[in-house]
Amino acid sequence: MTDILPSMPSLRLDGRRALVTGASRGIGRAAAVALAEAGAEVLLTARSVADCEATAAALRAKGLKARALAMDVTDRAATRRIIAAEGPFDILVNNAGSNIRESVVDTSDATVDHLLDLNVRAAFTVAQAVAKGMIAAGRGGAIINTSSVNAFVAGPNRSIYTATKHAVEGLTRAMAYELTQHGIRVNSLCPGFVETPLTEAVLSNQEFR
Repeated sequence: MTDILPSMPSLRLDGRRALVTGASRGIGRAAAVALAEAGAEVLLTARSVADCEATAAALRAKGLKARALAMDVTDRAATRRIIAAEGPFDILVNNAGSNIRESVVDTSDATVDHLLDLNVRAAFTVAQAVAKGMIAAGRGGAIINTSSVNAFVAGPNRSIYTATKHAVEGLTRAMAYELTQHGIRVNSLCPGFVETPLTEAVLSNQEFR
């Protein structure tokens, strides 16, 4: 009997348009580079755009398609206007987020407000705006929300961060259920500790290790 090798789906993204938030460094920057190298036209966004500009320029120097744009995702009205003007997109890497390490008894109101605003409210605003464009375009798409292993595993000094990532997991599941009728896939990425500027202080702490 002749063995038939399985056919793998193409990993090329030529002709697709991608939006990456929090693309100035770390996971967001790596996602933007990977998407561009797979052929997508990538828009890199962050509140501070200088690093995004440098990455986009380096990608264009390789003959790839990339642009950078300043976007503060916590400014919901401005975020909606930008996504409507720049879209529609076929791919969203909904990556902008942060953590502030404080013990549960010392967590300040400012920390609670900041992490809820950035990790939950802004994540929903971006996903909602991109999904509207995808539905209007009628060609489906993919939304990837950056969550965390802390959505499932507790750890010290990150109670509110953990709560926000639980929220991202719930949002991902609910959006996936609702948007599948439009051909839009919604998934979450749940990394552990990755060596990025955000985790540098933690990973260098010998007591943590």
